[in-house]
Amino acid sequence: MRRITRAATAAAAGLAVAVSVASVAGRGRAPAGQPPAAAAADQAAARRSPGPGDRVPARALSRGVVRAYAFLSQMMNRYATGPTPRLVQSFTGGPLGREHDTSSDVYDDALIIDAYLAAGTRAGRSRAEVIGNALLYAQAHDPRRDGRLRAAYAPVPLLGPGSVKITDAATPAGDMAWAGQALAQLYGATGIRRYLRGAEAIGNWVQAHCYDPRGAGGYTGGEAASGQKIEWKSTEHNIDLYGLFSLLAAQTRDPVWAARAAAARRFIKSMWDPAQGAFDVGTIADGVAPNETEPPEDINSWSYLALRDPVYGASVTWNVLNLTVSAGGFAGVSYCSADRSGVWFEGTAHLADALETRDEPGDEALAARYLADLYYAQAHGPDGDGGGIMAASKNGLSDCAGGLFYTSLHTGATAWYILAARRVDPFLPISPRRPAATHRERPDSDRDRG
Repeated sequence: MRRITRAATAAAAGLAVAVSVASVAGRGRAPAGQPPAAAAADQAAARRSPGPGDRVPARALSRGVVRAYAFLSQMMNRYATGPTPRLVQSFTGGPLGREHDTSSDVYDDALIIDAYLAAGTRAGRSRAEVIGNALLYAQAHDPRRDGRLRAAYAPVPLLGPGSVKITDAATPAGDMAWAGQALAQLYGATGIRRYLRGAEAIGNWVQAHCYDPRGAGGYTGGEAASGQKIEWKSTEHNIDLYGLFSLLAAQTRDPVWAARAAAARRFIKSMWDPAQGAFDVGTIADGVAPNETEPPEDINSWSYLALRDPVYGASVTWNVLNLTVSAGGFAGVSYCSADRSGVWFEGTAHLADALETRDEPGDEALAARYLADLYYAQAHGPDGDGGGIMAASKNGLSDCAGGLFYTSLHTGATAWYILAARRVDPFLPISPRRPAATHRERPDSDRDRG
């Protein structure tokens, strides 16, 4: 979860981090679209389970994924339904709910697109397109009109330029990369060129505003809400950008994207610390000296998902050894080793996905354990609704850099749960390109598709 937090900004650490969130009323209530009998069966199965960490039968995990999709669809339908372009509120309930925080973080929107594409259904693809169309609309109507997106928007129906309401005007490079990746994934799934053009516009904005030859090169952190350039470099942001540029290189066959992916990869490699078997956070503002902040979970899981390089496989093990948590009746991993008083569920899903991808001896069992932790939290988490995944198992879990996580239900964490349960790596193509269209229906056309 790498957005600039609305509760506290970890500028000193050079990280774009975010708050998380609390709960939804109606514990034990079946999500919309789920038969009450199925919900009761799942709750009975959860009661029979001794606790988190027990292996979950594939059939039960599949039901958990169905409930997770129901939660995402409920969140998507809060303010509009059907093909109306809109973004999705990121959190519901708990501390942020009491503060009436309804913002939609573009990172979360990107993950929801990935999760819907991972369903492999026409309905899932249609929902992904609705969110993708909203990203394109926000991009086209940005005050700067230079290809960028902002960190967060109001999740209202986008019925005219005035309906695009920015709630966080920052332009973090990592968030941009995830939004670009999602649009590229949509192009891969649909063949509709406006998604590719939107992804390329994001990539070109990053190249123009973030490319930095200092030190090992790579890309800086983007722009703050004030418009001031962020001078530090983040390993995580460069991982995100490597994923975006690699997708664009494969889709366009334009060597410029391969060169940009290589620039991001060189920086990532320069951040490898073989002594600890993990990646450093990035650099301080001079763009050269390493940031000595302890590494968070996402860097070391995402680096393997993006690079798939056995040379850096120890990064996944570092997370297991340093971040595994069992506290307050829940288990999984924390965001950082300095606060292991609770579980960060989004990171638990990252790590499960990375272990499934690495697939060394014992990885399958470890991944299954983390998925069981998520399944248990889905059913028993604080103020949960049986469908969504909360950001953390306790309120006030620290990111060790000034930001806090809460027990609110989070669309991003829920989407990562789906991706991990389905063994989907969002840094790689999720859906193959659709077959060439007939003259009657041309996927490369610009017409809107509900």
